[in-house]
Amino acid sequence: MAKYLKYTKNFYFVFTVLFVMWMIFIDSNDIVSHFKLRSKLNELEKQKEFYQERKEKIKVEREELLSNFELLEKFARERYLMKRKTEDLYVIMEE
Repeated sequence: MAKYLKYTKNFYFVFTVLFVMWMIFIDSNDIVSHFKLRSKLNELEKQKEFYQERKEKIKVEREELLSNFELLEKFARERYLMKRKTEDLYVIMEE
């Protein structure tokens, strides 16, 4: 017990312990904040990967639509309810 009291009388030891406690628990960049920011960063990286994959998928679909007129016409009819001048279009909505 006496050897522990010897360390508490040392100014540099006490200052170092207080500084470490300050940096870990009290400072604005404490450990809890780092863990929260790290989890947020991981979440954002997952979202970034998801949207990059989605972007690539959309690019492939776009190239297919621009290269095939029949597919483009089908897409326009289904998605945007477009029609030819000689056709009538009836939209049936299910309730």
